[in-house]
Amino acid sequence: MSFDDMDNGTRMASMRTTAAFQRTRMASDRTLMASLRTSLSMIGFGFTIFSFFRTLAKDDLLGNQVPNHAPALFGLALVMLGVTTLSIALVADFRYNASLRRQRQTFLEAGLLRADDDFPRSWAWVIAFLLLLVGLMAMLSILFGFGS
Repeated sequence: MSFDDMDNGTRMASMRTTAAFQRTRMASDRTLMASLRTSLSMIGFGFTIFSFFRTLAKDDLLGNQVPNHAPALFGLALVMLGVTTLSIALVADFRYNASLRRQRQTFLEAGLLRADDDFPRSWAWVIAFLLLLVGLMAMLSILFGFGS
């Protein structure tokens, strides 16, 4: 049965189901963006701590009060935590959206959804993946001292 062949009540139920899928997809994007914000904060803060204390150590403003490796370890820990959080969020989002797409396909085949309704890929996922690459570069920079 196609959408056009449905009676008015079934057609309204189909439209509500279609809207529910869109709301669920957008909620998934918002969840990913929340993880992205948290990860960005951790990566940025970790790299900032590393850079700030490295600059202080170069100018010999720390003296012997802070061990030379302490800021790098703390900064690296925060960057790694941000990268790990983002990696877990990306995998979870990918798996959830894949299951949502399978469920949507089942509903489409049963004629319960409008076939012309779009279910686009997420730009938040692309941005989160790019941030993951930035985080990995920050980790390498701290580990190997690029730009020192």
